[in-house]
Amino acid sequence: MSSYSRFWRVFRRNKLAIFGGLVVFVFCVLAVLAPWIAPHDPYMGDLLWRLRPPAWVDGGSWDYPLGTDNLGRDILSRILYGTRISISLGFLVIGICTAIGVVLGLVSGYVGGAVDAVIQRVVDTLLAFPYLVFALALMAAFGPGFVNMVLALTYKEWVTPCRIVRSEVLSAKENTYVEAARAIGASPTRILFAHILPNVVPSAIVVATLRVGWVVLMEASLSFLGLGIQPPTPSWGAIIADGRNYLFRAWWISTFPGIAILLLVLGINLLGEGLRDALDPRLANAPLEQ
Repeated sequence: MSSYSRFWRVFRRNKLAIFGGLVVFVFCVLAVLAPWIAPHDPYMGDLLWRLRPPAWVDGGSWDYPLGTDNLGRDILSRILYGTRISISLGFLVIGICTAIGVVLGLVSGYVGGAVDAVIQRVVDTLLAFPYLVFALALMAAFGPGFVNMVLALTYKEWVTPCRIVRSEVLSAKENTYVEAARAIGASPTRILFAHILPNVVPSAIVVATLRVGWVVLMEASLSFLGLGIQPPTPSWGAIIADGRNYLFRAWWISTFPGIAILLLVLGINLLGEGLRDALDPRLANAPLEQ
C-alpha cells in the first residue's frame, strides 16, 4: 500500500479530524464568498436599528439575523468579512514563517558548529519573550495595520518550525541513506533538499497547521487591544472590543464573533491533530483495520 493511500485511510478514521477539516473548509468558503453572501454592507450602519437583538429574540428582525451593533451595523456581515482577515492573516503569516523556519532549521541541523550555535541562540532569545508581549511591543513601534501585524507576528513565529525541523534533521542526517548520498558524492545542497527535506516536511505541515489557530488568536487579541486591524475594518477581535461596553444590554455583539473564533481555532486544532496522527512515521508499519 502506498504512503498516500495509508495517509488517507488513517486520516479518515479520525472523525474529529474530519469534522475539523469541514469546519476550516466552511470558514474558507465563507471568507471567499463574503462579498456575495453578506446581507449588508459591513461598514454602513443605520442608527434606527442600533443594538437590535438577533432575529429569534423579541425585537429582532431577519433582516439582521445576528443583530446589530451600537452603530446599527449588521453583526453577521461584519463576522463574514472578519473571517477574511483572520484566515488570510493566519495562512500568510504561517506560510512565510514555515518557509523561513524550514530553511534555517535545515541549515542549522545539517551544518552544525558556529552556524547552528548562532541560529539557536537567536531562537532561544526570541523564545524568552512572551509572544503577546513581544507582538504588542512591535505593533506599538510599527503602528496598527494588516501589513504591520504580519511583520510583527512573523518576527517570532518562525522559531517554532525552525526548532522542530532542526531536531528532525539532527536525527535524519545520521541515517544510512544520507551516508550513501555522501558516499556517491552528492553535494550538501542536494542532500538537504532531495534526501532530508522530504522526510521533515510532514512534521513541518503538522506544526504549520496547528500554528494557524494560534495566529488567529493573536490577531484577535491585538485587534481587541486596539493595536491590530483598525476600525471600521471588520475584525473579530475589534468586534468583541466594540461590544464589551454593551455586554448586559447587547450580549450578541461580542458573543457571536467569540463563537466564530472558538469554532475556527477548534477546527484547525482538530485538523492538525488528525494530520499529526496520519503523518506519524511510527504508524507506517502499523496494521490498518479492514
